[in-house]
Amino acid sequence: MTDPLVGRHVTLGVTGSIACYKAVDLASKLVQAGAMVDVIMTDGAQEFLWPITFSSITHRPVVTNLFDPQSELSMDHVALAKRSDVVLVAPATADAIAKAAWGMAGDALSATLLATEAPVIFAPAMDANMYDNPATQENVSKLRSRGAVIAGPAEGRLASGLVGRGRMLEPSALVDHVRIVLGRDGDLSGKKIVVSAGGTQEPIDPVRMITNRSSGKMGFAIAEAARDRGANAVIVSAPTALPDPTGITVVHVETALEMRDAVTAQCEDADALIMAAAVADWRSAEVASQKLKKGSAETMTIEMVKNPDIVAGIGGGRMVKVGFAAESEDVVENAQSKLLSKGLDIIAANDITSADSGFATDTNRVVLLDRDGGVTELGLLSKYEVGHRILDKVVQML
Repeated sequence: MTDPLVGRHVTLGVTGSIACYKAVDLASKLVQAGAMVDVIMTDGAQEFLWPITFSSITHRPVVTNLFDPQSELSMDHVALAKRSDVVLVAPATADAIAKAAWGMAGDALSATLLATEAPVIFAPAMDANMYDNPATQENVSKLRSRGAVIAGPAEGRLASGLVGRGRMLEPSALVDHVRIVLGRDGDLSGKKIVVSAGGTQEPIDPVRMITNRSSGKMGFAIAEAARDRGANAVIVSAPTALPDPTGITVVHVETALEMRDAVTAQCEDADALIMAAAVADWRSAEVASQKLKKGSAETMTIEMVKNPDIVAGIGGGRMVKVGFAAESEDVVENAQSKLLSKGLDIIAANDITSADSGFATDTNRVVLLDRDGGVTELGLLSKYEVGHRILDKVVQML
């Protein structure tokens, strides 16, 4: 399985908000992800942007008029409604939301919304107080009760200069909302997948700590792949520079002991645990309450104690356990040893000395070993694609 956007028909409705400039980037991101994007522009949207802006990106005609005889789709709005796998209205003005809530069909977008059986996502965008107005909230509630997804809005500075709730979500977040909707009936629907990510931090004093170079990208990518296959994905994350992904529960921890406790708690009802975090093997035996001074000594000795092996300490039962082996030599041999000693079902081994599959990269080269003796060598893939290959094996075992 791959990105749920690949080969899917996405209808993007663009309405008359200054935020429609973001819809250009949104359309581009959807196309880059492999979707076929049809754009419908309302009259208001055309006051801000020309249709050629979108057709240049999507390489498909833009619908602007329900009664345009030159358009393949405008007269037959039912055709567009039927072939849509999902309809995304972004930006969705208060007017567009009201029309949809009350079943109006006076333009190409509202007619498509009324005719489609595809899931619908609204990304509200409006000035301060308009979204919170009882009329808009009643309309939003109506749409939700009919199964529509309301993505956002966010809080922040608005075009008027006011600060409040009404900003359209960023295009990358909206693309993830589309993935969630398209993947919600996937092969991991109803399953809980717990993923650990990042490098733990073991304090020495209030200033210094022992950590590693893990960026958390691999763990986050696995969780996003699980989410896109319908799973309830949970990330237990050590500190990273990554934002919390859309639609995923993130539990933030710092130390190995905190990660052990959080992972253990999340695994009580989990179907699979994927330990992609780089957990520190050692921690300081004592953490100084004040900053340690350099003084005149030329050396300093810190007594270290071993951290628990998190994945080995969690019982498997019906839960599939996946580990990672980040190695600098004898990659497969070391991974095989860890597979057995930790009681894993699958282990993903990679050579961290490789420039394209080490820490902080967006790609990875992984060898998958399983409990039945299977060895699968993956070529260079994005970490998101690696996540899907790991999850393919998890699905088989589940």
